[in-house]
Amino acid sequence: MPVAIITGASRGLGLALARALADDGWSLILDARHAGPLHAAARQLAPAAVAIPGDVADATHRRALVDAAGPRLDLLVNNASMLGPSPQPELGDYPLDALERVYAVNTLAPLALAQLALPRLADGAAILNITSDAAVFPYEGWGGYGSSKAALDQLSAVLAAENPRLRVYAADPGDMRTQMHQEAFPGEDISDRPPPEDSVPGLLALIGGDVPSGRYRAADVAGEVAA
Repeated sequence: MPVAIITGASRGLGLALARALADDGWSLILDARHAGPLHAAARQLAPAAVAIPGDVADATHRRALVDAAGPRLDLLVNNASMLGPSPQPELGDYPLDALERVYAVNTLAPLALAQLALPRLADGAAILNITSDAAVFPYEGWGGYGSSKAALDQLSAVLAAENPRLRVYAADPGDMRTQMHQEAFPGEDISDRPPPEDSVPGLLALIGGDVPSGRYRAADVAGEVAA
């Protein structure tokens, strides 16, 4: 049975991906900051899932996630993300202590988890780092979150170059109707955004296929598979 760690798995994209992998027979180690929703998610997926609540920015918690996976790990999904202040400030006014926290969760924690996971990742295993189009395009007000994801993109590319036995992806799921997207647009109606489940087929195509390491949009990968 393949084993995966999924961070940020109590809701949104993380939970949608966890459901799909559980249906495919994966054993899952799930992370989220809030224990109640995470345990509720794990109960939905029992017996495939183990819930380990905590903060991915905490080294002890990261070690607990990797240790729970056992000696062999087939997939690491770095999905946990922090938006930062809402509404999002311009960089000229961005509180630097808040920016440090965004980078700790969005950039440094994925790398730290990858460092712990590397000795346990089997040949051909995958690291899936969830990124954003804000890493590529200079949207006003998205400098904090976007730059943290741009750094994650580069870390993903270098990890791939340094570990050719693995598949390392930076995957952009696109716009989604999630709580974090709502926080990014306070007071706005985001009901026209697709649900996170719509992004899952593209991620599954990366996880289960032979797509080379790189940066991908989930919709593009799903479209290529469908074609």
